[in-house]
Amino acid sequence: MLLPHASSRMQIAASVIAAGLIGEVTFELYAWLVSPLLFDVILQPSNLVIALTQKLAGLQISHLTAFPIHFVIGSAGFGVIVYLVRLMMPARVFLTGLVSGLILWFVAQGILAPFIGRSFMMDFGTYTQSSFVGHVGMTLLMSYLLDRFLAPVPARVVTA
Repeated sequence: MLLPHASSRMQIAASVIAAGLIGEVTFELYAWLVSPLLFDVILQPSNLVIALTQKLAGLQISHLTAFPIHFVIGSAGFGVIVYLVRLMMPARVFLTGLVSGLILWFVAQGILAPFIGRSFMMDFGTYTQSSFVGHVGMTLLMSYLLDRFLAPVPARVVTA
């Protein structure tokens, strides 16, 4: 008997979470270790979370609180965004990652940064350039991982 592959909701959810976690960890490694070498700037998206929390809720939170908030948003939220873009471009892994990254980068630097009082795209300085590399690199990786995790498994013969 042949068992065809079918992506269940649980498999999709597990794949999105795994790709999101791996992508976010990679983003954080890039932000703290690689970005300073390439751009002489450490990306600290927790600062954005702190500013948004202050502006929207009037609460002052610490980096210790803001970091896991961004980590969860980056893992789950960005993973879901990549998956949704993938649904529109199922056979285009590279394009899915690029489009997802551009959207997330623009939201962070073009919408949220001005919302909290910074300049549009933070004047396209080195922080914004590094943010582009980080967001697009992360979503390219997430897109690739989703493609691998959700790839059809070759049918196999079950003997009983």
